[in-house]
Amino acid sequence: MTDKILTGDRPTGQLHLGHYVGSLRARVELQNQHPQTILIADMQGLTDNGHNPAKVAENILNVLADYLAVGIDPQRTTLCLQSGLPALAELTQFYANLVTVSRLERNPTVKAEIASKEFGASIPAGFLTYPISQAADITAFRATLVPVGDDQLPMIEQTNEVVRKVNNVAGQELLVECRALIGKASRLPGVDGKAKMSKSLGNALVLGASEKDISKAVKKMYTDPGHLRIEDPGKVEGNVVFTYLDAFHPDEALVAGLKEHYQRGGLGDGQVKKVLEECLQELLAPIRERRERFIADKGELMRILQAGTQAAREETGVVLQDLKKAFGLPIL
Repeated sequence: MTDKILTGDRPTGQLHLGHYVGSLRARVELQNQHPQTILIADMQGLTDNGHNPAKVAENILNVLADYLAVGIDPQRTTLCLQSGLPALAELTQFYANLVTVSRLERNPTVKAEIASKEFGASIPAGFLTYPISQAADITAFRATLVPVGDDQLPMIEQTNEVVRKVNNVAGQELLVECRALIGKASRLPGVDGKAKMSKSLGNALVLGASEKDISKAVKKMYTDPGHLRIEDPGKVEGNVVFTYLDAFHPDEALVAGLKEHYQRGGLGDGQVKKVLEECLQELLAPIRERRERFIADKGELMRILQAGTQAAREETGVVLQDLKKAFGLPIL
């Protein structure tokens, strides 16, 4: 069975290791198996950056360069800009009439993000309704598979609720439901061990990180506070260094051996961190080099983005017309 894949990121900064392990790695593999679209979600980025639109605008090409650097091929994956697809805004408006405010407020992902951003009573309307916008993104491409972190599962659930409501109103199977694809490590903690990796929390290691930045980040990583002497038995649960080794080291047997040694005692934190740093340096060096080449040619980046957005505009326009016809609305 061939799936249609839709995924994307908000361009509010460079992409980081959390994005890579969460879905970027899967996207590179999936583009060889299924039709795939990656959406640079600039309009969604504005839902909590409306007061500072430059933060979004200046990172659109940064994010595109990150995609290309990790191996996304514009010949096999459609790369497009959310704000360049007018059908998405219309679909969002249609769906907004089928979703209640109370349902949006109950969305666990929205609740968690509102709390983390400390909006209080000053929640931007666009932020509260972004699950509807995300439903429009997914359904506009008739996507059936969406690579996400496990914190985004409520968004997939709400998208499928919208699909069922639209199909009920239309009296036909107009839209298709989707399912989530969770990566090997669906959520990566920050280098400080607190919460998930996030640009806004300042605990992220970006894909274009320098050798020095990587070394500094690994040295700061949280291990087992009870592991005071090398000979002491240590814990691997909640130990950020081992979490990263599980996520990124290609030799699972080696990591398993390190864990066993650490747990019985006799293995120092510095030795484990050395293995992790070597792993991350090897992973990120070629990504960093490719990224530097791509970002140096902004004209080519714009050409790739324009071509992908034009193709996506035609595809999403068909879904919008189908919905209008089903709803009995004129197409002018």
